[in-house]
Amino acid sequence: MLQKPHKVPIANYKRTKIIATVGLSTNSYQTIYDFIDAGANGLSLDFSKGNNEERHQQITWIRKASKRLNKPVAIIQDLEGPKVRLGDFDGVIEVISGQTVRLGLNANYAGTNIIPTQLDLSKKVKRGERIYIYDGKICSTVISVIDGIVHLKIENDGFLIRGKNLSLPDTNFSGDIITPKDRADLVFGSTEDVDYVALSFVHTAEDIRELRKILASINMKAQIIAKVETKAAIENMEEIIEETDCLMVDRGQLTNEVLSEAVPTIESQLIGLCIRYAKPVFVASQMLFSMSTSAEPTITELSDIANAVTAGADCLMLSDETAIGNHPLEAIKMMKKTILYTETNSCLEVEFPEFIDNSSQAIIASSIVDLADTLDAEAIVAETKSGATARMLASKRTKKPIIAVTSDPKVAQQLSLVYGVKSYVRPVDRLAASKLTDWLAKEKILNSGDIVVTASCKQPGVVGTTDTIKVRFIE
Repeated sequence: MLQKPHKVPIANYKRTKIIATVGLSTNSYQTIYDFIDAGANGLSLDFSKGNNEERHQQITWIRKASKRLNKPVAIIQDLEGPKVRLGDFDGVIEVISGQTVRLGLNANYAGTNIIPTQLDLSKKVKRGERIYIYDGKICSTVISVIDGIVHLKIENDGFLIRGKNLSLPDTNFSGDIITPKDRADLVFGSTEDVDYVALSFVHTAEDIRELRKILASINMKAQIIAKVETKAAIENMEEIIEETDCLMVDRGQLTNEVLSEAVPTIESQLIGLCIRYAKPVFVASQMLFSMSTSAEPTITELSDIANAVTAGADCLMLSDETAIGNHPLEAIKMMKKTILYTETNSCLEVEFPEFIDNSSQAIIASSIVDLADTLDAEAIVAETKSGATARMLASKRTKKPIIAVTSDPKVAQQLSLVYGVKSYVRPVDRLAASKLTDWLAKEKILNSGDIVVTASCKQPGVVGTTDTIKVRFIE
């Protein structure tokens, strides 16, 4: 049975996609259905919260809603990573500038006056390194590490609260960021067939390679999202982008690792590098944070969305806004409206310093996009087995809708987060692109007089063999 057409007219396709985070505000089938119907293209599951029974139910709801709406939707498994947080203690601990405090793994604060942590920092930190506590509200410096206890000098007055995060911009966690819990969660994710795995606290490309080995060992076909939230990741950004499948710019965490004023520029640099390497890039954190409590966003937040769209991000992510916010559906609708308005009315083009990619795949993609632009084509219809052709076309940041036809439902779901791509699932066929174009015309998605550029191959179902470009005039 053929997949039904997407109900959105081709002229109204949004190119920049939306990810919504599942949480307390999302925990029902109807809410998830409404999220997808309102414009969410992917749903992120936070594996630092909840249990597998709850996540199984949420995944079931997502797949059910996706099928009912005839809309491929990506599911992201967001791994918890190492618990770089304060541990459990009663009350609030007041600290003052110049004071020395001690940190220890799971310490009993009431009995020892040592502040507990959820990770053994004594094995990681060195003298002189900085530790920021509670989103950077408390600044401190390591003065010594003795017998498993980290001694800190507090740099400013404030309060410590149990469970609050720690940021260590000078400390190297590389090679040790995938925890036993993460490994167990990955096994669960492999049984649920999630589409993406988001890896927290990435430091180097080796972290990505380690995760890829684990995925291969459990036969998990998910793509990897490297979350950029550490100073080390910024220093190694190009090698990380080359190694990963996708990148997420976690701006909230980055502000604790680098100068806050540098984050917008870093965001633009990362978007540009990902476009250069044809890797999808997602922007996350506080995009509509005020809508967690307010029904209306701030002008600054709308400008932030518009800037990310203009810069060329593949996806924008809502976190607290949809996970625990009071107005989750309204936040998605507002983000979609802002994206569409910006894409329709902005006079700016996505442009970065020229980068010459002489691979045959890149040259073919450029030729397809140039031809579609010259002919003022209504759309590009491309066959893709692995999704690589669609991603390469998307990296050209064409304004033409890219309609991907694939035989793999998982590829269709993964492509739902790629810039400008709408995907359909069809059996392997030498004429898949032509047949889909005919069907789109029959369903009135394409109209008489429309021009379509198709990309196909003589070896259907084989990765990396796109070799044929055609121009279709719809009658």
